Amino acid sequence: MKNQQRYDERDLAVIQGSQRLDANESIFFARELESIKIRTYDKKFPELTATRMIPVSSEANAGAETITYHQYEPVGMAKIIANYSDDLPRVDLKGKEFTAKVKSVGTAYGYSIQDVRAARMAGKPLEQRKANAARQANDQTVNKLAYFGDAEHGIVGLFTHPNVTVYVLPADGNGGATTFKSKDADKILRDLNGIVNKIIELTQGVETPDTLALPPDVRADLATRRIPDTNMTILKFFLENQEYIKEVVGVPECKGAGAGGTDLVFAYRRDPDKLTLEIPQPFEQFPPQMKGLEFEVPCHSRCAGVIMYYPLSAAKASGC
Repeated sequence: MKNQQRYDERDLAVIQGSQRLDANESIFFARELESIKIRTYDKKFPELTATRMIPVSSEANAGAETITYHQYEPVGMAKIIANYSDDLPRVDLKGKEFTAKVKSVGTAYGYSIQDVRAARMAGKPLEQRKANAARQANDQTVNKLAYFGDAEHGIVGLFTHPNVTVYVLPADGNGGATTFKSKDADKILRDLNGIVNKIIELTQGVETPDTLALPPDVRADLATRRIPDTNMTILKFFLENQEYIKEVVGVPECKGAGAGGTDLVFAYRRDPDKLTLEIPQPFEQFPPQMKGLEFEVPCHSRCAGVIMYYPLSAAKASGC
């Protein structure tokens, strides 16, 4: 009797209301859907990096159509003062108001009546892969929005943010190339430190990045190429001597994400005070809907892309 109470009552009501399945088939299908939904949430897919590389926020209400936020720039400096001074220098934040649009992401999967009856007759569970495919399709779309946004729908991505500082890589590699592969260790270290220092110099040390994102093959090259006459790789030397960067991550989305389809290197502070990936409504599944001889399960989420509160805390360079 306890097992009979585990199925989703909303699903059962929809299924029974369809008048296509008998009572036992309806209960079987409701239980199967509940199990499938649970397994879909638990399923581990090949990693999509956005939710790991960008702090996720779901604070906005799922019903919101827009999210209003401010971008800030600190102004003012401290100075030496006299005892009992009453003219302390003021510091403040100069801010601009922006609005991010929230958009729905949708997909669906379904089972025919014959799928349900065949599974029940054989005593086998319904095919899980349809639900997994719907979940993965949703996550892939959110991942793409996180990095590249969607200009048509007014969504901004991490790599396409208009106010991120641009660092120009010197074209002094082999054949006048900008790529790290064409440069020696000294030039690569100069470039990596140049991107980091661009943020620090521009903000007078107020903003300091802690993460560097590179295409995986570029990172692999730095992690395996030794500095001449040493037993230390370029990447190890950089991490041990660069006081701000704590992690250099291989991010597949950096491949071809730069200007003109070149590879991108992106430096930023991975901190929710600096930027967030806005997902007001995480992936959800609704009760099945009867369409002809099929039960369709609608799936839905809501995303507003990336909000960057302090754009000067990041810098990017194309052509690595």
